[in-house]
Amino acid sequence: MINKQDILNAYHYRHACKAYDSSKKVSREDMDFILETARLSPSSFGFEPWRFLVIENPKIKQLLHDNAWGLKDKINDCSHVVIILARKQASLLADSEYITHMMKDVHHLPDDVVALRQEFYRQYASNEANLVGNERAYYDWASKQTYIALGNMLTSAAMIGIDSTPVEGFPYDKLNDLLVEQDLYNGDEFRISVMALFGYRLHQPREKTRQATEDVIKWIE
Repeated sequence: MINKQDILNAYHYRHACKAYDSSKKVSREDMDFILETARLSPSSFGFEPWRFLVIENPKIKQLLHDNAWGLKDKINDCSHVVIILARKQASLLADSEYITHMMKDVHHLPDDVVALRQEFYRQYASNEANLVGNERAYYDWASKQTYIALGNMLTSAAMIGIDSTPVEGFPYDKLNDLLVEQDLYNGDEFRISVMALFGYRLHQPREKTRQATEDVIKWIE
C-alpha cells in the first residue's frame, strides 16, 4: 500500500501554480497517467458524463489565450491544457442513446436489467435530483461530477511532482460557442465545465494555508 504520509506530502506539495517553467514539458507517459486517473474516477450511476480534451493545437491555445482570462498569463508556459466537458440533457435522458450505450456496451448489462435501471434512473432524475425538464440542472449535475475527475487529476499530478492549475476564469457561454465553432465537440451533447493546466512550477509557492481541522471537520457520534 502507499504510505499515508507520502499521500499527504503530495497534498501539501500541490498548489494552484501561478507561473510555469516553459523549458520543461510533461512527458506523454505522465500525461497519460494523469488522464487515466480521470477516466477511472467515480460518477453517478457509472455514467461517466464527461470528455477530456487535451489541447496541443497552437490555434486553439491562442483562442484560449484570447478568451479565457484565468489562463492568459500561463498558457504559453504550461505544458498541457485539458478542457473537461460535461454532458448536457439530450444525452443524459434515461432512454437516450448514450445512457443505453453505457448500460449495454460498457456495463454489459442484460436487457431486462437495463430496463430496470433505466426506470430507476428515470425516477431518480425526476423525483429526487429534480433534473427532468431543466436543461441547466442536467448540466450542473454532470458538471459537479467532472470536478471529481478534476480533483483526481490534480492529486495524481502532484504525487509524481507535476504542477497544475484548475481554471474557471473564462466566459462560459462565449468560450463554449467558440470551441463548438472549432468543431471540437457537439454542442448539443456537451458544454465546457472546467479546465486544468499542467506543467512545472517556475517559483516555489508560499506555504499552504488552510483552516484549522476543528473548524472544518465535525464528528457526529
